[in-house]
Amino acid sequence: MTMQELSQLRSQPFLRGMPPDQLAELARLSRHVAYPAGERLFEEGRTADTFWIIDAGRVTLDASVPGQGPVTIETLGRGDVLGLSWLVPPCQWRYGAVTATGVQAFAFDGRAVRAACAADPVLSAEVYRRFCAAVVHRLQVTRARLVEACCHPGR
Repeated sequence: MTMQELSQLRSQPFLRGMPPDQLAELARLSRHVAYPAGERLFEEGRTADTFWIIDAGRVTLDASVPGQGPVTIETLGRGDVLGLSWLVPPCQWRYGAVTATGVQAFAFDGRAVRAACAADPVLSAEVYRRFCAAVVHRLQVTRARLVEACCHPGR
């Protein structure tokens, strides 16, 4: 990872306030990646072994609805974390994700992060606290979508 990429990683809201040693360990387990628009990053039901912090661009989360195909749940952008399912067994994606625009992101090896968390209780607490907040937000957005669908079918 270059010094510029490390600086970009440190500036991500998701990692703000993380102790320096733990941030350095996460940086070691990440790489800066780029994807073109329209690339499917993962599919519902497949093995989840990565998470991303979006640095630029947008990614659409979707859920498969029988007879309807993929339904958009949420669109994520700069500073958002993508991929929550890597953290908890059975580590399978609960949604799908496709890039809505070209995307630059920091990709983290989920297996390596789980192992690092097992070895470092401070890192574990930091990672779980941050991901719990992301899960709560994702549930609130999904709930709002369901309420909207029930109250305004066909929209």
